[in-house]
Amino acid sequence: MDRATVKNKKIGVLMGGLSAEREVSLNSGKAVHAALIERGYNAVAIDVGRDIAARLVAEGIEVAFICLHGRLGEDGTIQGLLEVMGIPYTGSGVLASALAMNKTVAKVVFSANGLTVAPYVVLRNSDSFNEEYAGFGFPLVVKPSQEGSSVGVSIVRKQEELLPALKEALKYDDEILVEQYIKGREIQVAILAEQALGAIEIVPKREFYDFQAKYTAGMAEHICPAPLEKTLYEKVLRLGELAHRVLGCSGYSRVDFLVTAEGECFLLEVNTLPGMTALSLMPEIAQTAGFGFADLVEEIVSSAALKIKSQGN
Repeated sequence: MDRATVKNKKIGVLMGGLSAEREVSLNSGKAVHAALIERGYNAVAIDVGRDIAARLVAEGIEVAFICLHGRLGEDGTIQGLLEVMGIPYTGSGVLASALAMNKTVAKVVFSANGLTVAPYVVLRNSDSFNEEYAGFGFPLVVKPSQEGSSVGVSIVRKQEELLPALKEALKYDDEILVEQYIKGREIQVAILAEQALGAIEIVPKREFYDFQAKYTAGMAEHICPAPLEKTLYEKVLRLGELAHRVLGCSGYSRVDFLVTAEGECFLLEVNTLPGMTALSLMPEIAQTAGFGFADLVEEIVSSAALKIKSQGN
């Protein structure tokens, strides 16, 4: 769908939602909506609730710009609804969104395609807590399998911290990951139209790049482009494109890595709907690549499409 076509459509900017990342999503959506209005698009902001299907019909929405983060927005559910309703949308399709959101399944796909991930074990709500989960040795990383923005993530440095960390993660998901801690630099790669735009390094002022560091001004230093040696920089860009591709992602994404002193690139996750707030990394990387925020929004909205082909499309 080209820009001229989209300009003649009514765009619904889907934001808010029902996940733990609701406030972040609202900020992303407001920024995107303002950029679309600035560029002359017919766009309306929609706070997504259980009545979203009826809202889309009532508003006459013809294209959806998805600014949802986390559950019921980034996990393939809203994408499936839009496919059924025949409304083209931004970002990845149903399967890619679901795969990327489930860190456990994504790790299997990444490993099968030669991408390096941290050693891990998977725990479920019914599992008994015991010391075998600390088999990697401390420190460990404990995280929910299906949350974003570092919600429910803990770094565990000693035995007595393990049980509280597991219980915290289980507040957000019945399935959790316990990973070997990897000491490395936080490097994020932005993908647009299936090509890497560039990479940024994040230097958090907290123990790691957690929710507070991500969404509080001044809590992390952003260095763009990431100050990596040229060969390593190009390597992480190519690995970012590969991660995007093997999950079947489309449109845009942000791929997160830890890069060690030895130059090993550990893939953390692919964000199929990266943040679009004032502190978000995707717009910052795009800016360095020559795309202003409104330019980036236009590029993304012009890529809106239905991904499931049928006679009705």
